[in-house]
Amino acid sequence: MPKFTADEIETRDSERLNALGYKQSLGNYGVALSVVCISSGLTSLYEYGLTTGGPVVMVWGWVVVTMFTMTIALAMAEISSAYPTSGGLYWWAARLSSKKYAPFASWITGWFNLIGQFAVTAGINYGIASMIAAVITVATNGSWTPTPGAIVGLHIALCVTHGIANSLGSKVMSIINLISTWWQVIAPAVIMITIASKAPTHQPASFVFTHFNNNTGWDNTAYVVVIGILQAQFTLTGYDSSAHMSEETKNAEISGPVGMVMAVLVSALMGFCFIISFLFCVQDLDVTIHSSTGFPVMQILVDSTGHVGAICLMIMLIIACWQCGFASVTANSRMIYAFSRDGAIPGSCYWHKVNTKRQSPINAVWLSVLVASLLAIPSLGNTTAFSAITSVATIGLSISYGIPIFAKLVHRKHFVRDACVAVGAVFIGAGGRWLIDARKWFKGPVINLKDIDKENKV
Repeated sequence: MPKFTADEIETRDSERLNALGYKQSLGNYGVALSVVCISSGLTSLYEYGLTTGGPVVMVWGWVVVTMFTMTIALAMAEISSAYPTSGGLYWWAARLSSKKYAPFASWITGWFNLIGQFAVTAGINYGIASMIAAVITVATNGSWTPTPGAIVGLHIALCVTHGIANSLGSKVMSIINLISTWWQVIAPAVIMITIASKAPTHQPASFVFTHFNNNTGWDNTAYVVVIGILQAQFTLTGYDSSAHMSEETKNAEISGPVGMVMAVLVSALMGFCFIISFLFCVQDLDVTIHSSTGFPVMQILVDSTGHVGAICLMIMLIIACWQCGFASVTANSRMIYAFSRDGAIPGSCYWHKVNTKRQSPINAVWLSVLVASLLAIPSLGNTTAFSAITSVATIGLSISYGIPIFAKLVHRKHFVRDACVAVGAVFIGAGGRWLIDARKWFKGPVINLKDIDKENKV
């Protein structure tokens, strides 16, 4: 393979983008996004996993979801290597579909992807807000308990910090992403080793790998298993972010697809270790689920390391999750930029403007922040209302992933043959089927009607 200098690579990237019909407007920087953040997804949904199938579903569900998610990532990586543009999925759908259906396929893919990204950003920050509330609860020995208003206030404040960080320009963002790349691996590793060595007792392997727990109110075991694995399905999303950063990534036709696949692979391995390490350290399952901290992961940390240790470790997780939210806003804003550049969003002329000094779509950044902030408002009336956000995120992203993959299978002659990454149709078909099934299965976290009545009475 011929070697190129950094300047030659940037020239090739610009020429490649020009060939796709766009001008290079965004700054170039290498990036490894942290949207697929196990610290955020697994921590926020740990209670959901414990009550919806329990350890056996959490562990083996993660393995199953990982295998199918990897097939999807490989399929998307192949397409991304051929079409490295910030539009990503919606652009691929248009290019790979027939002329008759290309506009509709592109439009529907873009909107599902955009809405899913808004929901992911909102879900991440709402989870961080809950984690911060848990830390304050432990630090005050339970004298302070969070209200829905406090959680929403923290959520909005976090969104604003992500907007500010994403407005500082490509150089600062590159530094944040570099730090995040290492933090996403080091922080969970330190936490797992610490609790494993400090926990007073450990659960037997039979509990971690075979224990089934059902607190959903549903008697159908198969149904509980199916909805239980969606803890993993929600966590392992967002890897399309590498595609949305293609116009700012050097040698994007290779680094973009590789980043996409590696994000899934590393997250899958770290996530599996994260799940089982915390399960081994559960001291009492019922106490953990109904923790006074409001957060099962926090309860496990307290039981293993004490109050001070738990606070320190949780702060490490919060930092990792903040970085995840930062990366989510980054990817979301690039999707807004690309989609509005093609005139698909109301007010497109405003949202696709690029700040020449920062080389970043600042307006798109703050639109992402605004929508993510507003999505938390319904939880003021009832905290269960926010459960719909996770459903929107998973369904929206799953559908947007599936459409270009399906189009490639149906119209293979539309796909260019010089892609740097290639996978077989068997993997693409398997991944597409998983997306279709996951969309049907996902109904959002199960909430008992009795619980809703209790919350409405409070």
